[in-house]
Amino acid sequence: MKEKILLWRDKVLGKLVDNVWENILEAEKVLSGVIHKTPVDYSATFSKMTGNKLYFKLENMQKTGSFKVRGAYYKIFKHKDEIKGKGVIAASSGNHAQGVAFASNSLGIKSTIVMPEITPAFKVNATRNYGAEVVLYGKVYDEAYKKSIEISQQTGSVFIHPFNDIEIMGGQGTIGLEIASQLSDIDMVLVPVGGGGLISGIGTAIKKLKPSTKVIAVEPKNAPKYYVSRKNGKIETIEPLPSLADGVVTKGVGDLTFEVMSEVVDDVVVVDENSIATAIYLMLERSKIMVEGAGALPLAAMLEGYYNNMNKKIALVVSGGNIDLTMLYRIIMKGLSSIGRIVVLKVLTKDQPGELAKILNVLYKYKCNIVEVKHDRFSLRSPVGFASVEVIFEVPDIAVVERLKKDLIEMGIEVENSEHSK
Repeated sequence: MKEKILLWRDKVLGKLVDNVWENILEAEKVLSGVIHKTPVDYSATFSKMTGNKLYFKLENMQKTGSFKVRGAYYKIFKHKDEIKGKGVIAASSGNHAQGVAFASNSLGIKSTIVMPEITPAFKVNATRNYGAEVVLYGKVYDEAYKKSIEISQQTGSVFIHPFNDIEIMGGQGTIGLEIASQLSDIDMVLVPVGGGGLISGIGTAIKKLKPSTKVIAVEPKNAPKYYVSRKNGKIETIEPLPSLADGVVTKGVGDLTFEVMSEVVDDVVVVDENSIATAIYLMLERSKIMVEGAGALPLAAMLEGYYNNMNKKIALVVSGGNIDLTMLYRIIMKGLSSIGRIVVLKVLTKDQPGELAKILNVLYKYKCNIVEVKHDRFSLRSPVGFASVEVIFEVPDIAVVERLKKDLIEMGIEVENSEHSK
């Protein structure tokens, strides 16, 4: 069941939002020539699927592969003289780490990033390659965060918060300026929400330039911190579950971001993990866009049916593309299975020479490409003298599955239901 909170407003934006806006305008000048003005890409495929005109704002093509570099660079640049000799420190398991490392290295400032011990190696290496000293500490972000504050107090290095900072919001808000200039008559903007820095910045820019445009927050159901907070009218701390959209998994939003979001965000929706996986898979297959889980949230919302068939011009902010390739592989395999292009076939056959060859020859007959074969003669569920065989294979056409199953049954091989959807 779809879940969302609607709180429509018609009021003058407050002083905090005005402050964010001033930083956005300054950040635009600072970031000019430093970061990419990322493109907006119209998707005919997803527009047809959702009954709207959908445009991807491709921050996955940004330097470091994420929007985070905007806020980090602007923040550090603005205070570079006072922090030059102190250095900066941040806590992050991914995109913020790389954004801070890149910005600091570009400005000749030492950076230290505290990352949880379970952070994937490719993220750790990417952060080091941008020039940062990496400290691995704790099992979760919150432990790394506490360690970074401790180091900051000991060394005097300046802590760079990932979201709850007016200047960080200002840097992220330059995306809103770009969207407004690239899509003059946009009706709606869908933005992923973690701590709230991205949507606070984008929402401020959009509401200042195009007040009638709706700004929509999207979260995973496994980490609905803003959904719960907005529903209750105050900041709530949650215990999130693991999510494919790991970049937005936090226990809560910031006090500053919550105040800004209360003024510039029109709606918040939550999406499930299957929708996130499907969005990642379809964006790669249909649009040739590689995106991380957080960046897939806006499309996941559209695929779940939010705001469909409205014939509106909608921008989907693709916040980043730094996805673990092993995770991407699993998502692709699951996606192929869900549409019937990868099939898992389980059969029970006699445990004697030549029986496995019969099965494989049937697959060969229908031009199926075998991915994996599991042969188990010791399963307690198999009668004595029989073996359980599981074959994972690619099919040229889903229609051949029933034909090959029929052939196997006629050969005396017991076939269980294959795992695929038609």
